[in-house]
Amino acid sequence: MEQYTTLIAILASVVLLFIFLYFVPVNLWITAQFSGVRVGLLELVFMRIRKVPPRIVVDSMITATKAGLQVTTTELETHYLAGGNVPSVIKALISADKANINLEFKQATAIDLAGREVFEAVQISVNPKVITTPKVAAVAADGIQLIAVARVTVRANIQQLVGGAGEDTILARVGEGIVTSIGSADTHKAVLENPDKISKLVLQRGLDAGTAFEILSIDIADVDVGVNIGAQLQTDQAQADLKVAEAKAEERRAMAVAQEQEMKAKSQEARAKVIEAEAEVPLAVAESFRSGNLGIMDYYRMENIQADTDMRESIAKPEQKGSGKKRPGEDKK
Repeated sequence: MEQYTTLIAILASVVLLFIFLYFVPVNLWITAQFSGVRVGLLELVFMRIRKVPPRIVVDSMITATKAGLQVTTTELETHYLAGGNVPSVIKALISADKANINLEFKQATAIDLAGREVFEAVQISVNPKVITTPKVAAVAADGIQLIAVARVTVRANIQQLVGGAGEDTILARVGEGIVTSIGSADTHKAVLENPDKISKLVLQRGLDAGTAFEILSIDIADVDVGVNIGAQLQTDQAQADLKVAEAKAEERRAMAVAQEQEMKAKSQEARAKVIEAEAEVPLAVAESFRSGNLGIMDYYRMENIQADTDMRESIAKPEQKGSGKKRPGEDKK
């Protein structure tokens, strides 16, 4: 029984020792003291209670102290609790100090909390970065399309990293400048002969204003000839004009057909009236016989006159081919 009690006591002591070492990082405190970082043991305990990893703070303090930077553990704790990347800020401060770039601790933490890689920004400030634009298509004054690709050399502007526009804005502005420069050229040949004119015109526009970068140079890497936009537009316009003309012609044809149908209807109506009038002639003749206004001799005389009239009309008309009709009085062969 005593053996079990001793074993439990030993296990409890080991657990308590691990808990003590977790909340009281003695080894980390000894390392800090030998590295010249003045940090208290209780301060490390309070960091653990505030859920701040003491090792991150102490290692960053040792690195900053060896590099000659003046920072405090309170500042590092505050930046960590704000969601910042403490080691990245320390590396950026050391890199900026070695490159003689004026970068304060508050400015570095503000850049880091803004979501930008502060260490990468310092590197770009020391070693400029080349950004390649996507293919930019533009049309010269003669209607020929040109496709250009540019390489933009930029350097980070530390003072504009907070609130300044990023790479997307630079690319958009450079693309707009290329389109404007090519569009102002009289011919596409002039652009192909001197592509450096595009770079000069674009640089004169001050495209890096309000951005987190400073444009050092713009170089046209490639210029290709695209399609003849002017010819395509003329072809499309000609096709559109043709369709309009065809539509108007169809409209006129439909109107002509309608007028023709209307004239046919009127002609049939007139013919019907004539036939109706001719049908009333025998009735009128019969009525004249009954009333005594027309005699038999008068009727025969009228028939003779009508026959003579028909004969004269047949003589006056030319003979129709294939009709088989002959003039009155002509003998059959």
